[in-house]
Amino acid sequence: MYRTLEDFYSDWSYESQSTLNLFKNLTDESLTKVVHPNVRTLGFLAWHIIHTQQEMPAKMGLKIDIKEQEDYSGETVKELCEAYEKGAKSIVEELKKNWTVDDLQKEDNMYGDNWKRGTTLTILIKHEAHHRAEMVVLMRMLGLPVIGAYGPTKEDWAKYGMPTMK
Repeated sequence: MYRTLEDFYSDWSYESQSTLNLFKNLTDESLTKVVHPNVRTLGFLAWHIIHTQQEMPAKMGLKIDIKEQEDYSGETVKELCEAYEKGAKSIVEELKKNWTVDDLQKEDNMYGDNWKRGTTLTILIKHEAHHRAEMVVLMRMLGLPVIGAYGPTKEDWAKYGMPTMK
């Protein structure tokens, strides 16, 4: 749970840049590829991340300036990146404009439970990291380059001249 806004801003800066970097490795063709009937597409997952930037903060009284749209509807990678980046910036702008550190202790109804806002911001980041990891697996399956958000990728190891894991 976040106890200061500055700690959230620091984490959000890193996490949102990681997500944007991953989105930039997508291709328009990859967004609708179905790798298994029980697995969401990259387009669905990308838009779900974007939609959550608006939906979760709205439950805390914040107005995030992105298109109100729940499901992926054929956006291009460029459009996904633009919407994501706009939402990520808007979250910080809204927090800076409307909240003080005391607001982190306030509670909101979140999915049938009451969560402190500091907890909700933590879950916002963890939710995004979770879906980003799903996207990495799908991107690997589709032969797309991935990022190493929390450590080097197999390709990064090779660039460093180190043996890659088998």
